[in-house]
Amino acid sequence: MKRFTIASLVVLLFMSTACENSNKKGTADTNTVSDEKVFEIVTRAYAFGYPMILMDYTKKVITNVETPTSTSAPINQLGHFRDFPDDKFTDVVKANVDTYYSNAWYNLKEEPVVLTVPATDRYYLLPLYDAYSNVFSVPGSRTTGNGAHIFLVTGPFWKGEIPEGMTQIKAPTNTVWMIGRTQVNSAEDGATVVAAFQDGMKIDLLSNYGKEYKTPIGIVSEEYKKIVPVNDTRALSIEEYINKLTQLMVANPPAKADAPLIKEMESIGIIAGKEFSTKNMSPELIKRLNTISENAHQDWIDKSTGKKDPGIAIVNNWMFPVDKMGFYGTDYEHRAFIAFIGLGANLPEDAVYPNTSVDEKRNPIIGENNYILHFEKDEIPPVHAFWSLTAYNSKDFLVANTINRFALGDRDNLTYNKDGSLDIYIQNTDPGGDKTTNWLPSTKEGLTNITLRLYWPKEAALDGTWKVPAIKKAD
Repeated sequence: MKRFTIASLVVLLFMSTACENSNKKGTADTNTVSDEKVFEIVTRAYAFGYPMILMDYTKKVITNVETPTSTSAPINQLGHFRDFPDDKFTDVVKANVDTYYSNAWYNLKEEPVVLTVPATDRYYLLPLYDAYSNVFSVPGSRTTGNGAHIFLVTGPFWKGEIPEGMTQIKAPTNTVWMIGRTQVNSAEDGATVVAAFQDGMKIDLLSNYGKEYKTPIGIVSEEYKKIVPVNDTRALSIEEYINKLTQLMVANPPAKADAPLIKEMESIGIIAGKEFSTKNMSPELIKRLNTISENAHQDWIDKSTGKKDPGIAIVNNWMFPVDKMGFYGTDYEHRAFIAFIGLGANLPEDAVYPNTSVDEKRNPIIGENNYILHFEKDEIPPVHAFWSLTAYNSKDFLVANTINRFALGDRDNLTYNKDGSLDIYIQNTDPGGDKTTNWLPSTKEGLTNITLRLYWPKEAALDGTWKVPAIKKAD
């Protein structure tokens, strides 16, 4: 389990800054900093803040309900998936279709939250993400076991006594996203075993714990209904973007390791709680700064489609992210890239998600062609829990298809070859016969992105001993 260490000096700095400057306007002091240096700092600040702004938009979408639903819940309340998302689900890119989510957004600013988890014999994990998309704790089968637990999740500024019987989890930011995942083996299994486990989970404010109280009704915003997180983040002007960042930093202090970048940001007027303005900058610099967003997004698109080196290990043309996943340190660019391609990445010890959009010859996987993913008997994904294969369209949303099949894996009734090997058919039409059971529908046109999920992977998947085979174009 990895955590931020919050430096007290940094905390005090941000608290005092928020109090003194929250209603003041600030301008970048470019008299002593060259335009090139300003551009460099803002570019780094953009990558630094991207996951937090993307998460903030995502929070607004998912919490924009009066009462919990299968996909959403008000702040400090739980929402449980009771079935899998389909091609119409666009709240999160690369949606998971082999576990039921238990989703919650915690606001720890006023007081801690108590998370109650019942005992279960089912594999589950409850990763907790800070505002910067770092995993800081993962209650679940792998770490805390399958017994009953009561966790006290506390914010970065909280000081108090931990009630008897509770295990403290210290959050580095006041905004926390829990993306719980519980293994589901079938629709019947989901409606019985998994639903009972989910119903046994509970979130309470510490002041309400053990008391009878009426759950508050969430506030619904019509504006929030229009949000598409990636698109809205991308559309912000640089001034709008930086001002969102500085406001979010007040309740969500950077880590101690971020201090060098924070100092540089402050040198040009990017300060927590203080409004940022470009009015003293030259028109040429402002124009250049407003290219940062498009340049960053195009760079991430090129990396995710193989046009550029993604900085992630490539295994048989699959991006195989293991290093710096879930917790990123000061590698802000990598953290932003991972948020862009799949916000809410797990620690590799919990799950690894190899993904590709090209075949063995590095040609794009497109809807017009048929493909085969062949696993030799000793190449079947090595896991303690389970594995699955999912297809997405060019926007990383699930692919519409005639049989509503969005994933295949070891929980399905797959047909293995006589020698124990396995073929998965990736195409937009049913291959027919015995092959239908192994058919993963792809896009009818355009790019198809493929993600392989390995839950609780064995060491062979983490140390490079096991290699995922390349996808081949069918003859």
